[in-house]
Amino acid sequence: MHPTGKSDEVTLLGVLKEAIPGVEFFFVNRLDRETSGCVLVAKSSSVARKLGKMMGRREIKKSYQAIVSGWPDWKEVCVTEPIRRKGEFEESEIWVKQAVHPEGKASETGFRLEGIFKNGGDRFAMIGCEPRTGRTHQIRVHLEYLGYPIVGDKIYSDQGRAYLDFLEKGWTAELFERMRLDRQALHAKGVIFGWKGKVIEAQSLLPNELESFCIA
Repeated sequence: MHPTGKSDEVTLLGVLKEAIPGVEFFFVNRLDRETSGCVLVAKSSSVARKLGKMMGRREIKKSYQAIVSGWPDWKEVCVTEPIRRKGEFEESEIWVKQAVHPEGKASETGFRLEGIFKNGGDRFAMIGCEPRTGRTHQIRVHLEYLGYPIVGDKIYSDQGRAYLDFLEKGWTAELFERMRLDRQALHAKGVIFGWKGKVIEAQSLLPNELESFCIA
């Protein structure tokens, strides 16, 4: 989303500034580094504040798709488990990792089973996700809690070992074999909200690498 100091790093902010010079951009929501899809961006701080308040009141609906390991035995489920940074209540080698914890912040995510398939003999499922709060890594944490981690998620699958291996050795063939994808299979499919008497809706198609994984 934002530059981190690496000169060759491609960021959404950099792409926007190059496409529309002289405009200041304000992100209303953000996506994790390996998540693709829709992002809501304002071109003034006043509009960003209004949209931010709308998001806080749940007036902006966001929908995601995730490919997970395993075949869920439910059609729909709502997870309301609170979320807290794991390092605040137990030892964690990954500072940013979150986890379900009774003393965490209130969180709510709706999940819907959209389809099941096999890839390389292993079972996977496509899950529709509706985050109703905006906690860090919320969808990823709640799917891990349900026992269906997102494919390619280095932090919330493989007990986080893949993330630590990636930091130490970079991306390797062995890591790809474990993860099955070189990115987490989470995609921000759409956003919809009312604005000045109109309904604003944006949709983003599933990226080729995720679509191909589903039909391999």
